[in-house]
Amino acid sequence: MRFFAALLLALLALSPAQAETRWSLVRSYPHDPKAFTQGLIWLDGALYETTGQYGQSSLREVRLTDGAVQRSVPLSPRYFGEGMTNWGDSLISITWQNGLAFRWDRATFRQTATFRYAGEGWGLTNDGTRLILSDGSATLRFLDPVTLEETGRLTVTFNGKPVRMLNELEYMKGEILANVWMTDKIARIDPATGKVIDWIDISKLSRKLKLTDPDAVPNGIAYDAATDRLFVTGKYWPKLYEIRLRY
Repeated sequence: MRFFAALLLALLALSPAQAETRWSLVRSYPHDPKAFTQGLIWLDGALYETTGQYGQSSLREVRLTDGAVQRSVPLSPRYFGEGMTNWGDSLISITWQNGLAFRWDRATFRQTATFRYAGEGWGLTNDGTRLILSDGSATLRFLDPVTLEETGRLTVTFNGKPVRMLNELEYMKGEILANVWMTDKIARIDPATGKVIDWIDISKLSRKLKLTDPDAVPNGIAYDAATDRLFVTGKYWPKLYEIRLRY
């Protein structure tokens, strides 16, 4: 009951008339339709992705052109994998309800450390100085990238109302992008105030896929800063899309 109440509140928060950032589709790429996508980043010419579900969670390197998995390491079946980001030569991934994060050597995919954090983990990104964690609420938490100790919090709002169900995160051009779970909306968040600057509505992509699985929702945002490319996908989506925002 609490879950459905929170979901209803999240949807209601998106209901007022709102401006939306226009975008155009640049290109589509194959994506593993069995991947329950949780985290997605672009780094040094490659996509890195984390997947969820008990017994299916993994960290993987994916080739953009054909969606082929180049490397993969599974999580223990007792962990439900969630978001992921990079820090230095490492990748850091989180888990849903275990309060446990893993540090991985990016070159070898060898696990090098574990960390504890309070509450749930949903999405993870970084702004170059700190990690940013979502937990399904309207609160983003800032973490020290070395110790994962919490250093601050930010409440995300739109029209003065909390925006709940914040999921996968990406930091782009001084903004935090966040999938809002069970919607086709990506929030553009001001990291200084927590206010939603605008919305990116990718429902056109969802409709194009015609997926019937209720879990096949948008989730996965990756930004290639070198060439100014933005990629989006979803859980169990057979496609990954490159889109261009038009401000």
